[in-house]
Amino acid sequence: MAKPVSIEVWNPHGKYRVVSTKPMPGTRWINLLIEQDCRVEICTQKKTILSVEDIIALIGDKCDGVIGQLTEDWGETLFSALSRAGGKAFSNMAVGYNNVDVNAATKYGVAVGNTPVILTETTAELAASLSVSAARRIVEADEFMRAGLYDGWLPNLFVGNLLKGQTVGVIGAGRIGSAYARMMVEGFKMNLIYYDLYQATRLEKFVTAYAEFLKANGEQPVTWKRAASMEEVLREADVISLHPILDKTTYHLVNKERLAIMKKEAVLVNCSRGPVIDEVALVEHLKQNPMFRVGLDVFEDEPYMKPGLADLKNAIVVPHIASASKWTREGMATLAALNVLGKIKGYPIWSDPNQVEPFLNKNAPPPAASPSIVNAKALGLPVSRL
Repeated sequence: MAKPVSIEVWNPHGKYRVVSTKPMPGTRWINLLIEQDCRVEICTQKKTILSVEDIIALIGDKCDGVIGQLTEDWGETLFSALSRAGGKAFSNMAVGYNNVDVNAATKYGVAVGNTPVILTETTAELAASLSVSAARRIVEADEFMRAGLYDGWLPNLFVGNLLKGQTVGVIGAGRIGSAYARMMVEGFKMNLIYYDLYQATRLEKFVTAYAEFLKANGEQPVTWKRAASMEEVLREADVISLHPILDKTTYHLVNKERLAIMKKEAVLVNCSRGPVIDEVALVEHLKQNPMFRVGLDVFEDEPYMKPGLADLKNAIVVPHIASASKWTREGMATLAALNVLGKIKGYPIWSDPNQVEPFLNKNAPPPAASPSIVNAKALGLPVSRL
C-alpha cells in the first residue's frame, strides 16, 4: 500500500480529476483547467523526484489525466495504473520524452503530450551564455573575486578566448541548434561549421545574408560550411555546441577518441542530453588539458555528476536550466495542461505542433485542441481543421 502523498487542491468539486506531479510556474494552466470543470490536484511532496509508487498513490482510483515531469519513469506500470483509474491522457512538461514508454501508453489507450517549440530560443540563449562564460572564464573570475583574491590588474589574469572571427561548430542543426548558431554568428561574427543529417537551408541563407551585410559595410564577411562528418566539426571548430537527439547513434557521441581530435583550447557546450558525452572521458580530458573548457547543463547520470567534474575549474556546470525563463516555463505548463484537457474533452489534435503560439496568447481563449500528442496517429485521434 503506497503512502499518502501531500497535495494542494484547486476546484475540489470539479467533474474531471487532473493531477500534476509537481507545482508548475504561473497560474494560467490551473485556471484553464478549472474553467473546464477540472479538479486540479498538485503534488506538494518535499521530494525532487517522485518514485513510481508515489505517482501511483497520486493517481489513485479515479484520475482523468496527469501532467508529469521528465525526471519520472513513465512506463508500463504507471500507464497501467492510469488506465485502471480511467485516465486517457498524460503530458510531459518537456519537449523530450525519453522518460516515457510511448508504446506502453498506446497499449493502454493513453495519449502522450509534450511541449515543443517553446523551448527553442530559451535553450539556445543558455547554450550561448555557457559558450561565452566558458570562453572568457567568467565563473572562474567571479569565484576569484568573491574569495578576495584580486590585488589588481595583471596582464595574464584569466586570459580566455576571443570569439570574433573564430569558428562555431554545431552538431544537430534543428530548431535549437540553428537558433544558437544565429546568435553566435550575428552576435560575435563567428564563422559556422555544422553537421546534420539534413541540410539547414534557412540557417545557410541567414549566414549568407549576414555575410553580405558585413561585406557591404566594409567588414570581413562570415562563412558557413556543412560538414561531411561530426569529426570534421570537432577538429575545426573553436566552440562546439551539441544539439542532437539522444538515441543509440548519439550515445557517447563525444568520447575519448573524439575529444582527442578537438583543439586544445576548444570550448564544448551541451544543453541537449547528458549521455551524448562520455562524462568519465570528459573529466580525464579536462584534467589533462586545462585550457580546454566545457559548459554543461545536462549530465550523463542526472542529477549526479561523474567523480571529479565538480572539482575542475575549466568546467561550468548548471542544474538543467536551459528552459528556465519565466515565459518559457509558464508556457510549458500551459501546453502540458492543454494536452491533457484536450483529450479529456474529446478535442482533436492541433494540426501543426510546431505552431503553438495560439495556445500561448493570454488575451484570447486557446483553440479547442490538444497542442501536441506524440502518439496521436497510433491512437487514431482526429486532427483539427482549425
